[in-house]
Amino acid sequence: MLARIQRLCPEATLPAYAHGPEEDAGMDLCAIADTLLEPGVPRTVPTGLAIELPPGYEAQIRPRSGLALKHAITLPNSPATIDPGYRGEIRVILLNLGREPYQVHRGDRIAQMVVARYEPIEWDESELNHSARGAGGFGSSGR
Repeated sequence: MLARIQRLCPEATLPAYAHGPEEDAGMDLCAIADTLLEPGVPRTVPTGLAIELPPGYEAQIRPRSGLALKHAITLPNSPATIDPGYRGEIRVILLNLGREPYQVHRGDRIAQMVVARYEPIEWDESELNHSARGAGGFGSSGR
C-alpha cells in the first residue's frame, strides 16, 4: 500500500520500523520539540509530519512499551485514530503517570503508528438478534 507523507519541518524524522516491516507492526514516531511532561498533565508533542492515507485505511497511534514500563508515559486516548481525510500535523498526546517530571527531547521516539485497514458500515435500525451473552458486560464472564 502506498501512502503520502510530508515533512512540515526539515528536522522531522520519517516513521520507521525498528526491526523492519516483517517483524514490527508499528513504526516509531519521533518528537521534533523538547517537551516537559509534568505528572498528571497531558501535553501534545509535535512530530512535524502530515500524512495522506488511502480511503479505507487509518493510522493508529499507540504508546511505546518501554516508555510505559520505565517511565509510566502513556497516551490517554490510546489508540488514537488518524482518519484518511486528516491532513494536519500528527501531534501525540502524552501523559506522565509517574511521580517525577519526564523530559521528552527532540528526536526521542515517543509513540508507535500502526496503519490498519477498516471496513465502513451502514446501520440497519431494527431489533437485535438474541445472543448467549446478551447484555452482560463489565465482569459478566467472571474474574
